Amino acid sequence: MSLPTVVAGVLWFSLTAYAVLAGADFGGGVWDFFASGPRAARQRDAIARAMGPVWEANHVWLILMVTGFFTAFPRAFGVLAMALYGPFTLALIGIVLRGAAFAFRAHGRQAVGPISPWGVVFGIASLVAPAALASAAAAVASGAIRAPGGRLETGFAAGWTTALAADLALLGIGLCAYLAATYLLVETETEPDLQADFRQRAAWAAVVSGVLALVGLLLAAEQAPGLWHGLIGRGLPLLVLALINGPLALWAVLRHRPRWARIAVVAQVVFVLWAWALAQWPYVVPPDLTISESAAPASTLTALLITLLAGGMVLAPSLWILLRVFKGRNPAVEQGPPGR
Repeated sequence: MSLPTVVAGVLWFSLTAYAVLAGADFGGGVWDFFASGPRAARQRDAIARAMGPVWEANHVWLILMVTGFFTAFPRAFGVLAMALYGPFTLALIGIVLRGAAFAFRAHGRQAVGPISPWGVVFGIASLVAPAALASAAAAVASGAIRAPGGRLETGFAAGWTTALAADLALLGIGLCAYLAATYLLVETETEPDLQADFRQRAAWAAVVSGVLALVGLLLAAEQAPGLWHGLIGRGLPLLVLALINGPLALWAVLRHRPRWARIAVVAQVVFVLWAWALAQWPYVVPPDLTISESAAPASTLTALLITLLAGGMVLAPSLWILLRVFKGRNPAVEQGPPGR
């Protein structure tokens, strides 16, 4: 296995971690926005407790992905930064606004009571960010971004304004909501009525995501033939696993197996992402830029891997301690008097 391929695999692992961790946070914002019924306030409190004060730490995986991609594959990074300026900007605006809204609502409630406008901002931003990122992924996977020789030739709307991109944007939201609902099934094990609410939401998210995934496969056959042939070729084993795992995850949700459901839904996201990676290999920007052609010099890649290894030895225990110490201690759920 070549050095560029190893680095690409490490960066894809970072993207996967961001999807299953930050994706659940985005999904929490979705369910916060759509909280309803007599237990709406308790649903929002459960979401805030689950996210805790460490939720923003999940963006470390996105930072690792972006900085590593810029360092290891600068030519491809430049092409995608220009071609996908629109969805990337929308995603960043969504990430910033949801973080600000979550913090302002938390501390504002602590001081003066609930501030509903910040909840609206938090929910809408949680919808916009994953949708924008998923539409950007559709543009890359479809091969609509053309950059022969590393020079961008297509326009700024190429690939991410198609029917396939719209479907994957909705699928991105659906998977985030599905992840969050199954995580919340575990978080509310001691509150059966709340767990029943999130079980219903998980089931709906499962069905909607499954339908959108199947529609996406049909659209890919027409609008992204390179991706389609890759999925039924190198990516077929993982695609089959995803198709089998989907009903199993729904079964775990409906049969009151929250911990198995959480594992199965995380596995579903992993299968989908890595099936895409295998289908697209060996391209970073298909069909023009391969991993080896767009890679930085070997000395740069070696230095990056050493840095990532050293940083990982600090990052892993730090995240564990952070979760261990602060998980669930969140001012967003404090209901005490003003000035508490």
